[in-house]
Amino acid sequence: MSTSTRTKSAPKTAPAKTAVASPAWHAPAKDSEPSLRFFHSKALRTQTHKVLTAIETAPDAPGHAEALADVVNDLIDAGMDYYFLRALKQAEVGFVAEQSARLGLSGAVRVLSSVSRKFIVRMAPQQLLVVASHIRTLA
Repeated sequence: MSTSTRTKSAPKTAPAKTAVASPAWHAPAKDSEPSLRFFHSKALRTQTHKVLTAIETAPDAPGHAEALADVVNDLIDAGMDYYFLRALKQAEVGFVAEQSARLGLSGAVRVLSSVSRKFIVRMAPQQLLVVASHIRTLA
């Protein structure tokens, strides 16, 4: 298309905002990625922050990798419970179905925890800081 045939379009204006009751959930910003989150216990939150703060404060101190692997394991367990088992309980699928799901998920949690632990305990302090920072962004 030549420059002579182009027409200037009118500047775009933002649509007028109307007052609406706030929904129970918060819609993500238009340019953000979709996400899901889960709620976990205050005790796990406290432990997570304690471990992350220890890593951020003294990255070279011993024991951080094991502590972080423990927290990751607990977060995996809490997330699986929240996303899967909680929904089954709410749907009232029955005791046998719940127990079958619990058994299957416990196996999945063991595998995920084992694999993540193997990587985390081998990380250098700088790598632990990166993982800790990532976990902080999820909170």
